[in-house]
Amino acid sequence: MNFFRGVMGGQAAGPQPTGAETIQKLCDRVASSTLLEDRRDAVRALKSLSKKYRMEVGTQAMDHLINILQTDRSDSEILGYALDTMYNIICNDEEEEQDESEDETAQKQADDLGAKFTEAFIQDPEHITLLLTMLEEFDFHVRWPAVKLLTALLRNQCVQLQSIILVSPMGVSRLMDLLADSREVIRNDGLLLLQQLTKGNAAIQKIVAFENAFERLLDIITEEGSSDGGIVVEDCLLLLRNLLKNNSSNQNFFKEGSFIQRMRPWFEVGDDNSGWSAQKVTNLHLMLQLVRVMVSPVNSPGATASCQRSMYQCGLLQQLCTILMATGVPADILTETINTVSEVIRGSQINQDYFASVNAPSNPPRPAIVVLLMSMVNERQPFVLRCAVLYCFQCFLYKNQKGQGEIVATLLPSTIDANSISAGQLLCGGLFSADSLSNWCASVALAHALQDNLTQKEQLLRVQLATSLGKPPVSLLQQCTNILSQGDKISRRVSKGSKVQTRVGLLMLLCTWINNCPIAVTHFLHNQENVPFLTAQISENLGEDERLVQGLCALLLGICIYYNDNSLENYTKEKLKQLIEKRIGKENFVEKLGFVTKHELYSRAAQKPQPVFPSPDQMLFDHEFTKLVKELEGVITKAVHKSSEDEKKEEEVKKTLEQHDNIVTQYKELIREQDSKIQELKEQVSSLTTQTEQMQATMTQQQSQIQQHKDQYNILKLKLGKENSSQASNTLGDSAHVNGVQTEEATQLREETEELRSQHALLQTQLGEKDAIIDSLRSERSQPTDGDTASSDNAELLKELELLRSQVQSQAAEIGQLKSDNADLLRRAESESTGASSSSDFSSDATETAELESRLAAQTSEVERLKEEVQGLTGGREQLEQQTASATSSAAILKAEMAKLEAELLESKKEQDDLLMLLADQDQKIQSLRKKLKDLGETVDDEDELDTRDQTDEDDEDED
Repeated sequence: MNFFRGVMGGQAAGPQPTGAETIQKLCDRVASSTLLEDRRDAVRALKSLSKKYRMEVGTQAMDHLINILQTDRSDSEILGYALDTMYNIICNDEEEEQDESEDETAQKQADDLGAKFTEAFIQDPEHITLLLTMLEEFDFHVRWPAVKLLTALLRNQCVQLQSIILVSPMGVSRLMDLLADSREVIRNDGLLLLQQLTKGNAAIQKIVAFENAFERLLDIITEEGSSDGGIVVEDCLLLLRNLLKNNSSNQNFFKEGSFIQRMRPWFEVGDDNSGWSAQKVTNLHLMLQLVRVMVSPVNSPGATASCQRSMYQCGLLQQLCTILMATGVPADILTETINTVSEVIRGSQINQDYFASVNAPSNPPRPAIVVLLMSMVNERQPFVLRCAVLYCFQCFLYKNQKGQGEIVATLLPSTIDANSISAGQLLCGGLFSADSLSNWCASVALAHALQDNLTQKEQLLRVQLATSLGKPPVSLLQQCTNILSQGDKISRRVSKGSKVQTRVGLLMLLCTWINNCPIAVTHFLHNQENVPFLTAQISENLGEDERLVQGLCALLLGICIYYNDNSLENYTKEKLKQLIEKRIGKENFVEKLGFVTKHELYSRAAQKPQPVFPSPDQMLFDHEFTKLVKELEGVITKAVHKSSEDEKKEEEVKKTLEQHDNIVTQYKELIREQDSKIQELKEQVSSLTTQTEQMQATMTQQQSQIQQHKDQYNILKLKLGKENSSQASNTLGDSAHVNGVQTEEATQLREETEELRSQHALLQTQLGEKDAIIDSLRSERSQPTDGDTASSDNAELLKELELLRSQVQSQAAEIGQLKSDNADLLRRAESESTGASSSSDFSSDATETAELESRLAAQTSEVERLKEEVQGLTGGREQLEQQTASATSSAAILKAEMAKLEAELLESKKEQDDLLMLLADQDQKIQSLRKKLKDLGETVDDEDELDTRDQTDEDDEDED
């Protein structure tokens, strides 16, 4: 212990050992000490030296510390010391104050040292598994250092450690358990650990998400106060961003789990927006980023649309618009909110319609779009805010033809309201402002109002502008080209870089406007100054800054060629190509056209829709315009290189194709007409078939009626023939009397005759019925009655019941006798087993005897049950006499029971025989044991032997 006092306590006399020597001695003590206290003190000493002598401790003590973790698992104190020591040598945090000139070098050395020790530690994956098992320890002094050590290892070697943890059984689950720890220190450091673990690893991100991470993190955020919370909320939000960003599976799981609805309360900002703390700004900024992750344009369109719909339905979009229009919101939060709203409404018609209906809380109320555009064209607003407003306007118009029409309508003469400021007025003001950034933003915004919308491109040609008093108004298209051609005036007004930015914005607007719109191309070419200006710009040899303008001019001229309908005689496709060949040259034209895509800022703008620029002077390209350039560059190059013959051939092919299309269209229309006629004919056939069936049914009915009438007629005819014959005979007998009978009397006689005949037939029928009844009564008298049959059946059943009862009673008596015999045999077996208890062979006999007892008990209970059933049958005799069917079924049951009793009786007799055989075997064993005792010189009582023999003889007699 004196050694440790020298290390930990005061100074000892004599020369002091160096740090390396002290560490070596401590390592030897850790390796060689048998007492746990000595090893614990040595490890504690190493911990105290690990920060100052990081290299020495890491080099000499690493293996010993790992061995401590493996062997001394029962002592939490030494485990905590070892983990803290390893954390000190692996962690790269330098706590000592250093000179500023040495900071960078020292930090680099510390990073290299930490990476070196981390690599040495993770060479064996079992070491990481060992640390993961340490996390299962609840002791604070073990679990917390283990969490910190794993975090430091992940910072130094993230990819390697992620692969080890990923294949470790329950590795991620153990780390997720840290979020449920009641000690906030461990829980908060667990958040930092999971942040490092989930960086850039989609597999681990999925596992963490399906370990209920979203539920736990959102609960922690709510408990900590949401946006008003502290650093813990920030850590939770960073972890959520790691889990969701660029991970479509986790995004879908987050949406399907209804977690988007739980984000809405984060943005409930009160009326008093003063006093925003730095932490609150950070938290809200991260919350807005999480919303953007779910609706990012890089996500799949289906997933983005689903999330946008959920955000509208749960009120999240409405809450964001409230923050957008609130006062006192910090500039960076307002900017990020605008970007978030932009992506929530991008491409979603219902969200875009809602955003168009939002009004700012002003007097009078103004649309939110107008208020945002006022900020965009205001040069005093921050640059990032103006970019955010432009992005919001672009997203509002993205795939929104309704919104495009509303914006263009504010520029048309019939809809202009002089008493209010409209979006169109703001865009025109920015388009012709002295601020080049406003020119560019307004040009791009107006271009998005025309994107892929031919109707609005044609409508915008109607816009007229009043340039000055006393001069006629000019069209918006002409004014844009006038500004382009007046380069000298612009150069005098603004700087060279700003002039380029303005001209690039106007050229992008014009290219988008006349693209795929022949009418707009015709309007543009109608101005005689436009084509000479473009050819002059392209043919000049300008500097690097002007090359982009040359490329865009070449693109604009190429669009005029490609979408030219040859309506202007002076500027047909062929004449424009000849002009290019003479003034510029085809190869030079194509080369200048290629300047656009080769510009360094072109590729940056093509990456994502959001306009993000480090400075205003680099704001040159729009994302949608880059897609347009990529689409048109190839077709314009081909159009310029085509000869007139190729053009004619193409025209002929187009005409032929159009003719074929017309023929096909005509055939389609003819087929449609024939189909409609066929359908009508089918309907007519169906109706005629129905009518035919109805007529056939009617005809069949009429035929049956005609047949009935014929039958009636034949009957009447026969009757009339009989009457005539009777009248003839009467006439022969007494002709004078017949002549005196009148026709009415003959008819009355006929009616009376028919009535008498019918009465006679009725009496005959009744007589037949009476005879049938008499015959049935006679047959019944000749047979025995049902009552006699039932009584005889009942008597027979009673006899059978009495017989069964006697049989059951006799069997019960036999079973009782068998029970008594078995009891005697059991008593005899017990007495014999007691007399020979000195031998171990009787243990099995006792077991068999117990089994016999249990079987006899079961038989006894069965007999009792049978007796009860017999008594029940005896008591129900009168009931059986009344219900014959029930008695028959009971008799069958009794027969079955009797058969069962007979089987049980046979089984009992068999068991009795087995028991007798067992007793005989026991007798033989007893005799053999007695003989062995006699051979060994032991005295055996002969009376017991005689008694045993007598008892055996008596049993044999009983058996006989």
